[in-house]
Amino acid sequence: MTDLGPSGQTETLLSDYRAPAWRIVHAELVFELDAEATQVLARLHLQADPAQPGAALVLDGEDLELLSIALDGQPLDASRYRHDAHHLRIDAAPATCVLETRCRIHPARNTRLEGLYRSGESLLTQCEAQGFRRIAYFIDRPDVMPTWRITLRGDKARYPVLLANGNPLAQAYLADGRHEAVWENPHPTPCYLFALVAGRLQCVRKDVRTADGCAVALQVWAAPHDVGRCAYALGAVERALRWDEQRFGRCYDLSVFNVVAAQDFTMGAMENKGLNIFNARYILADEATATDADYQGIESVIGHEYFHNWSGNRVTLRDWFQLALKEGLTVFRDQEFVADLQSRQVKRIEDVRLLRARQFAEDAGALAHPVRPDRYREINNFYTLTVYEKGAEIVRMLHTLLGEATFRAGMDQYFSEHDGHAATLEDFLAAHAAASGRDLSQFARWYAQVGTPELDIADDFVDGRYTLRIAQRQRDANAAPLLIPLRFALYDEHGAPIHATPTASDAAVREGVIELTAPAHTLVFAGLSARPLPSFNQSLSAPVKLHYDYAPAQLARLARCERDGLGRWDMLQRLATGVLLRQFDAHAEALGALSATLGDLLDDAHADPAFVAECMALPDFDTLADAQARVDIAGLLAARKALLLDLARKHETRLRQRHAALATRAAGGLDGAAMGARRLRNACLSWLTELYPEARLASAQFDAATRMTDRLAALRCLVHADAPAAARAQEAFAQRHEHDPLSTDKWLAVVATRPHADAVEAVRALLDSRWWTPTNPNRVRAILGSFSRMNPTAFHRANGAGYALLIEQLPLLDRINPQVAARLLAGFESWRRWDGGHDALAREHLERLHGKLASRDANDLLGRLLAARAA
Repeated sequence: MTDLGPSGQTETLLSDYRAPAWRIVHAELVFELDAEATQVLARLHLQADPAQPGAALVLDGEDLELLSIALDGQPLDASRYRHDAHHLRIDAAPATCVLETRCRIHPARNTRLEGLYRSGESLLTQCEAQGFRRIAYFIDRPDVMPTWRITLRGDKARYPVLLANGNPLAQAYLADGRHEAVWENPHPTPCYLFALVAGRLQCVRKDVRTADGCAVALQVWAAPHDVGRCAYALGAVERALRWDEQRFGRCYDLSVFNVVAAQDFTMGAMENKGLNIFNARYILADEATATDADYQGIESVIGHEYFHNWSGNRVTLRDWFQLALKEGLTVFRDQEFVADLQSRQVKRIEDVRLLRARQFAEDAGALAHPVRPDRYREINNFYTLTVYEKGAEIVRMLHTLLGEATFRAGMDQYFSEHDGHAATLEDFLAAHAAASGRDLSQFARWYAQVGTPELDIADDFVDGRYTLRIAQRQRDANAAPLLIPLRFALYDEHGAPIHATPTASDAAVREGVIELTAPAHTLVFAGLSARPLPSFNQSLSAPVKLHYDYAPAQLARLARCERDGLGRWDMLQRLATGVLLRQFDAHAEALGALSATLGDLLDDAHADPAFVAECMALPDFDTLADAQARVDIAGLLAARKALLLDLARKHETRLRQRHAALATRAAGGLDGAAMGARRLRNACLSWLTELYPEARLASAQFDAATRMTDRLAALRCLVHADAPAAARAQEAFAQRHEHDPLSTDKWLAVVATRPHADAVEAVRALLDSRWWTPTNPNRVRAILGSFSRMNPTAFHRANGAGYALLIEQLPLLDRINPQVAARLLAGFESWRRWDGGHDALAREHLERLHGKLASRDANDLLGRLLAARAA
């Protein structure tokens, strides 16, 4: 650590990486479990690195009460070691030795939800990124990978189920009503993947055989009153296991795969080896309490965590700077999993919508950073959309460049060469370079660049020669050019594809993909009878912003004829954005083209209803804000509402017809057709409610609904429209689901996102009510996260009341759970671009936090927010 950042905190630098001076070959842990005071005996088998002779043995530890310490079986005299609030240091330890420490920790006091903590009546852990040091003294870094033997002991009545990493070895009854379970993880595994769970749990189970013939018990655990809602999650685990066998040739490697649902969990889920711990919202589901989106989220997150067994666990990270190596790669894998099981075009649209709305904004704001940063002050703050979503897009570009077969060969080589080891992004690219025979050194620049690259495209057509001129630029004007795969197509005046290859080009063109490698390229297509209509960046082949001067009529034509589903949706998004931001000289023509194209989609009974619903969704506030150098908050909100009202008025008849016609299909179960019908039906309901705020149709749907998807959609329409039936429906919903925290979160989020300025007062009322539980991350996200991220009308209230509400809560939340507080603070990432005095109000409220935040997490973000200059 050699540098200080703007918040005054010491920075860790990538360039300072050194191999560990000591390695833990094997770890034996014994837990005497109790919520108030747990004792942890850690016996570590250590080896010194012969290349670093004489290095002290330094272990990490925080909030630990050291009870005893011994080296090679002998108690260690106090003169032989030193320890403080962060480390335990032993000088002159033998090169091969066994260190034994006994510590006391206090799970019930642990509101940070890092290390071992209590959730309800259960004890469980969260160790990524640096939580294990709150359990025992350890070399807490991902390139230290011991094998493990874990013994759990506890009161049998209080903790009848004892789970840990690996395979179960033994169980035994002890004196005084206690029992123990012994687990063994034979795979070298870093401590951030350690896990235990103890509590009154029940499971659903399925026994399967892997493709290589091994028996595996798949088990999904929850509290007894919740276990009935685990069946879908169990099916998702098996689907993920089979998909990874078929698509990537990866088989599971233990005799059990355990998944546990936790109501108190900071993240979405955690891929601990053999014992995945999940936020309950990504496990518990039935049609009375979970929406279609919840089911899809369960499929995706279970896939993500299961796939980590190879991309993250069997091959892990050398250091935390390589975070995208496991997260970006595994997001790509879970995206492909869902796309293969469901609608590929709809899944791609959902992923791109998130990327553009949130990751592009992150790239343009005060918290922008490379996919692999070169420094950090608090690693928890780099679990970002840039690492996850942009990281996945980089892997997708590699897949596009290499093709499926070669990409799979590169993955096989990567897994084979680095199984059981800690790897780097260079290792990942080297495997693909070897498998493909390609030099990927220029491609590697994607991991180091900051901001969203932009492409400027111009064309002309003269005497049958169509010329394209493509230039790339980056946030850093001096940055070296990137390798950008740009998928494109040309269409004739009838909407048919033109199968033409360039007759002259200074860029490689392979199977409809232009490989951009220089600051500018020129391509010429000769022998064309008429000027073609081009489509660029199909399927979002690269995470870039594209600038091409489309006329409204051209966008409307492409929205009809484009063969790429994402491309059709994208053209409608571009058309709507141009209308909302008045980017077209012919505004009326653009509005007419948008309306007509949407009308055609609503009339098309053969179109996938889920796709039509995605096309109806106008660009959200964040996407529109990203398109403005200075964000006119009030203007954007007013323009979007006016356009939505205008389109709903023009298509009222169509909307009513589709809402009614889809009723039978929407009454189906969890198949894609029924889910798609419900999605479009509820999109129509939302538009009709804009026209008729009394919302009789929504009220009728709420009363008749038999599943959560339709009931919640109707409630949202009623509450957001201030409909006469809103209060009655809200109370009925709250009473129906009073004892289910996840369903309660749903109606609280509806209240927090009500698009009216006085929602500030409604949220304050929630914070003063019995519904407010600041120690539960899901509840904090449902109220404050939804308010600050999904209610721009209230959050950006002209007098700053929305900013004040959030800022006032952060010091308390920071003392409870720093990661949750820091993520809320990130909602100010674009504040310097806010217009209308909002920037000054944001600065004023952010500056009020100086000296009031206790954690590294929140202070790091506050320092970056106030130090950064406008992008």
